[in-house]
Amino acid sequence: MKVGMMHVTKLDFMALVTNLPLVAGYALYAAFCFMMILALREGELSVIYPIIALAYVWVTVLSYFIFHDTLNALKLTGILSVIFGVAMLGRERPAEQ
Repeated sequence: MKVGMMHVTKLDFMALVTNLPLVAGYALYAAFCFMMILALREGELSVIYPIIALAYVWVTVLSYFIFHDTLNALKLTGILSVIFGVAMLGRERPAEQ
């Protein structure tokens, strides 16, 4: 979506509809939402939502490499916190007897 919007010079309906990167970005977002609906129907909310939090990690890492965004100690600390938190929530608990 960011790549598509970087090519938009004026906000007009036809410019947005014919912008392939923008349309592809929204199509991927719609696919993600559909998969989330299916996952939430079958899975545990306490497992699925932490996995969604990993999107923040992927966006930060990919924006660093693709868009040359800056990383600082605060962002890296946040990323490590999210990864650590998801890992802790994802740990299997011993079975109740």
